[in-house]
Amino acid sequence: MPKRKDIKKILIIGSGPIVIGQACEFDYSGTQAVKALKEEGYQVILVNSNPATVMTDPSMADRTYIEPLTVESVSQILARERPDAILPTLGGQTALNIATALADAGILDRFGVESIGANIDVIKKAEKRELFKQAMEEIGLETPKSEIAGNLQKAREVIESIGLPVIIRPSFTLGGQGGSVAHTMEEAMRAVEIGLENSPIHQVLIEESIEGWKEFEYEVMRDKNDNAVIICCIENIDPMGIHTGDSVTVTPPMTLSDRQNQFMRDASIAILRKIGVETGGSNVQFALNPKTGRIVAIEMNPRVSRSSALASKATGFPIAKIAAKLAVGYTLDEIPNDITKKTPASFEPAIDYVAVKFPRFAFEKFPGIPRILGTQMKSVGEVMALGRTFLQAVFKGLRALEYSTHWLENLRNLSTEEIIEYIGQKSPDRVPYIIEALRRGIDKYRVSKLTLIDPWFIEMFGKASEMIDLLEKNPLDEETLRSAKLIGFSDLDIGIISGLGEEEVRKLRKKYEIKPVFKIVDTCAAEFEAFTPYFYSSYDLEDETFVSSGEKVLILGSGPNRIGQGIEFDYCCVQAAFQLRDMGYESIMVNSNPETVSTDYDTSDRLYFEPVTFEDVMNIVEKEKPVGVIVQFGGQTPLNIARRLEKNGVRILGTSPESIHRAESREEFAKLVDQLNLRQAKNGTARSIDEAVTIARKIGYPVLVRPSYVLGGARMAILYDEAKLIYYLKEHTRVSDENPLLIDEFLEDAFEYDIDAVSDGKRVVIGGVMQHIEEAGVHSGDSACALPPVKSKPEWISEM
Repeated sequence: MPKRKDIKKILIIGSGPIVIGQACEFDYSGTQAVKALKEEGYQVILVNSNPATVMTDPSMADRTYIEPLTVESVSQILARERPDAILPTLGGQTALNIATALADAGILDRFGVESIGANIDVIKKAEKRELFKQAMEEIGLETPKSEIAGNLQKAREVIESIGLPVIIRPSFTLGGQGGSVAHTMEEAMRAVEIGLENSPIHQVLIEESIEGWKEFEYEVMRDKNDNAVIICCIENIDPMGIHTGDSVTVTPPMTLSDRQNQFMRDASIAILRKIGVETGGSNVQFALNPKTGRIVAIEMNPRVSRSSALASKATGFPIAKIAAKLAVGYTLDEIPNDITKKTPASFEPAIDYVAVKFPRFAFEKFPGIPRILGTQMKSVGEVMALGRTFLQAVFKGLRALEYSTHWLENLRNLSTEEIIEYIGQKSPDRVPYIIEALRRGIDKYRVSKLTLIDPWFIEMFGKASEMIDLLEKNPLDEETLRSAKLIGFSDLDIGIISGLGEEEVRKLRKKYEIKPVFKIVDTCAAEFEAFTPYFYSSYDLEDETFVSSGEKVLILGSGPNRIGQGIEFDYCCVQAAFQLRDMGYESIMVNSNPETVSTDYDTSDRLYFEPVTFEDVMNIVEKEKPVGVIVQFGGQTPLNIARRLEKNGVRILGTSPESIHRAESREEFAKLVDQLNLRQAKNGTARSIDEAVTIARKIGYPVLVRPSYVLGGARMAILYDEAKLIYYLKEHTRVSDENPLLIDEFLEDAFEYDIDAVSDGKRVVIGGVMQHIEEAGVHSGDSACALPPVKSKPEWISEM
């Protein structure tokens, strides 16, 4: 069918600020939708309150409103713009809730605005737990025993009827907010109270607990002619009871029988038909009892989600773009696949590799929070890793997470009892602990029973533990090194296990000519030629890349979202790719974050879905031979490897590693300020506890302590006496010659300013001066700010 001609102007509702459960995947989906609709000639209006997004860049939509995402503000935009339709399925739960509220208030009808992508009845049927349950019963699908409660008395009656344990799920919330598993009546009533408070309609679903079951997600698309495709099935390695956003996941599924897979495929399409999703994508979730084979439908999201972004990047199938085109009347068979240019969107993706997702947590930022996972999402970001085998993808994912302490070093000091206790709880980042438990001889059956993880995965982790033993007990000859690389170990992993160090392992690898090849993500398992492919590395035989003759520039992305390094760096990387293309360079992006616009297949000329580590980046540099590498747009991650890259002959474009070091090293920066004869707080650099105490006494308390090369103020602290300083030095940092600590006089009751500038080496242009509203001592990322500054004397601004 042709696109709709009765629609001229479409309002897209964004997802607002980054929160746990709703991050930059909606910038990716919104950006794809804006481009797709403009490509079809529609006028696109966007409303979003997040300035750090690619979608709010002035070059994207025809008109952009940076406004709060509330019913009141969106109503005013509708009155002013008079769009023909709104598209609420690409802005997460926020957009769905606003669209529903606008419809319930009669505002959409008043302005004659149609909800496309999913109509309001569809949203309600999918989001309201009792309507979803009723719909499943009508098509013969089981759901967990459950009932809705709107008050505490009703909740108690339902819990007594179902029996403990139970899962509490608030209606219309994001990332499982307010949800939990309760094993006692006291826990359950407390959870119900929280759930009622979190639900915008003050309802909770109380359902039988299916903790420990296996969880599967299907990404499905359907058009108005009832064509439907399964984009992929994602298997959760962690069991039910851990939110899917916090679970390690894999596609294709590893432990499903063909019969089970076909049943859930058919059920997914039946669910979309019953709920009424006619023009777009949905995420459908199932639980499978590993003992009995019983399958129940858990829920479905009638919108793109974080899993949709993962499925898009894992398969190369642009779900958000196609969802936008379906929303304006196209059918799947009419939309071409951009990567192959031969197959239509009705052609299901086929993959000949394994994709693994690891969640990224930030518990270190909140020391008092228990490191236990549950039905409420706690991860702040994620990485995706691609490999020819499951273990290759697993180890690539582990290094892409970029935790400051290497997991092998982290576990060596733990007792076996501590390891067992950790894996027996629903703890974050369990995979390294499981491998270590197996290496220490703990029985595989026991590990599977403790973790409730399928025995197949435990068997795979056992192969990794066997390789660790081999590396520890034998000389690193060519055969052993090649075997370790085939499994997926990095040079750093092998260097730590063997005791040789990363650099020596790298030299041996070069000596034995053990090099990675690069494989294509093309949506069709090489059945058709790929025109806009992206790549991943593997220690395999055949290389599938093609060499181009143009001048190339490598851009290093920022890796997983975390507190202090998020979507704003992706914005910078994307703008760099666009500008390089305009200047005639071939732009090459390196990143491991599946939620981002930078890892979209058409943002750069080439994409390498790889961890941003020294080893992985050097492999790409040696393959592509770019004229240079840009490190300054990806946050702290690329900066940390800039000097090593330069030392190994890589040309760093833009800010030099020497200048980066001068800014990142607290000691060097303090020297620079002195050389420029500028004022700064009294300070000193300590390389031992005794030296730190002496410097602090000389400066006087309170003092601000700051390590170098950290992200988001990590391990910075304001200390008011010597006892607190000594405690900090012993418990929170390692001060040494390699890790010096800058100690500053802390200026109380001071204003703090941020000044953004750009320089070509000769001229400096000030982009803006922002004044923090909170006093100095609150991190700039956590402080509200005003631009232009207020209550600031012109001479202060001029001097700064």
